[in-house]
Order: sequence, then C-alpha cells, then structure tokens
Amino acid sequence: MKRVLIASSIIGSLFTTQAKAWGLTGHRVVADIAQEHLCNKSKKEIKKLIGNQKLAYWANWPDFIKSEKSYKYADSYHYVNIQGNLDHDNFLIQLKQTPEDQLYHKALFFINELKTNKELSTEKKQEYLYFLIHMIGDAHQPLHVGREEDLGGNKIKVEWFREPSNIHTIWDSKLVDFDKYSFTEYTMILNIHPKKYNKSLQEGWLEDWLFDSYQEANKIYSNVKMDDKLSYRYHYDNKYIVENQLLKGGLRLAKVLNYIYK
Repeated sequence: MKRVLIASSIIGSLFTTQAKAWGLTGHRVVADIAQEHLCNKSKKEIKKLIGNQKLAYWANWPDFIKSEKSYKYADSYHYVNIQGNLDHDNFLIQLKQTPEDQLYHKALFFINELKTNKELSTEKKQEYLYFLIHMIGDAHQPLHVGREEDLGGNKIKVEWFREPSNIHTIWDSKLVDFDKYSFTEYTMILNIHPKKYNKSLQEGWLEDWLFDSYQEANKIYSNVKMDDKLSYRYHYDNKYIVENQLLKGGLRLAKVLNYIYK
C-alpha cells in the first residue's frame, strides 16, 4: 500500500498540470458514470479497497504518477498504435499483435489479475484498479487508438481559437472543457438513458470498444490537416461524438468492474 499512498500524495501538487487522455474532466466523467452503474456487490468490494472515496477521485492517478521515475514503465499503458483505415478483421489482427505493455494487452492483464488472482496484495489491487479506471477511459478517447507515425495526432499541429495546439490535445481536453461543465454536471447531463439503451452501448468487450474508438479516430484523421484553424465549428461538429464517447466509456467501465467484482 505504501507506494500507492506515496504516489497519491502528489495529486495536490500536480493538480494544475496538463494531464493526458481526456484531461482531468473527461476521466472523472467516465469514472463518475461508471459509479452510477455498479452493482451492489461491486460497490461493496471496491469500498473494501478504497473506502468511501469515489472512483472519480482516482480516475487521473495514472497521469499524476507519470512524473515518478518508478512508474515510467507505464507510459505505454495509455494507448495502442494501429495502422489507419483497416477493416474489422485486420484491425483485430493488428490489435492482438500490439506490444504487451500497450493498452489492450495490459488492460486485459489487469482485469484478469483482479478477477482471478487471490494472492494479490492490497497495494497491487489498488494500483491495478486505478490503472483500469483510467485505461478504459483512454480506450474511448479515439486518438488513443491512433497512429504511431504521428503519436496519436500529437504531431498534427493546429490552431484552437488562434492558439497553437495539436489535434490530440483538442480531443483530450479542449472539446470536453469547452462547455465549462464540471464532471458531475456532465454525468447528470449524459446519464439519462433507459436501461435498454445503456445495455446496447455495453455490448461486446475491450477489442470491440477499441474498434469503435478506432473508427472515430479514422474520421478525425480524415477531417483535419496540418495547420488547420479550428474553433466554434469544430466544437459544434464534434460535441456529441465526444459526449457519446464519455458515456460509452463510463458504461463500459461499469461493465468491466461488475465483471471483476460481482
């Protein structure tokens, strides 16, 4: 437990730094929606690990600890690199060939360990849970299922309201934060659908959800080029895609946690 607690103690000092993958708000939205869809057994088991604290509190932990050298090995957990514009079958072939330390294989490892390994220490159970909360969120930011040659859009330089940026950052945080909602407001706004609709969004498993994000990533790549000047229109065209990805991330995280802990 000591290492996790030490790492979490730096959260306050890093609170204003720029996080990666959905930014602070987006990851908390995903976690908060998931919290609303946990079964009672999962709630009890998770409470044994993290007490009364909400999932959203830990949603950005894997970004906060990036500054610690002892966690440098985890940088690649946040994404998968996939060649663009593949059909479903070829996507799955490439996905299964991605490195073991990238998002797909590592998330499956954490899920399996939390589900089956009864010998895990409390510290490891906490650490794996915190990573998983964050990584399922990452899986729904489309450019975390991006292309190696441009680092998931980080090398595609654009302007955002006349300020220099890149398309990855636009999708990480600029679009999410544009409407100035808090993460709890986002949860209230997005978490409004009937059970049947939510169930439909939870269908499949990680590889299906990554393909879903991958298809959105292909659209993003096709609709932007270097030095584009983006502002209100880009927000309007993509607002509902972003919101839908956040909702799907939260519902699917709940499915994963219910699978592990029920």
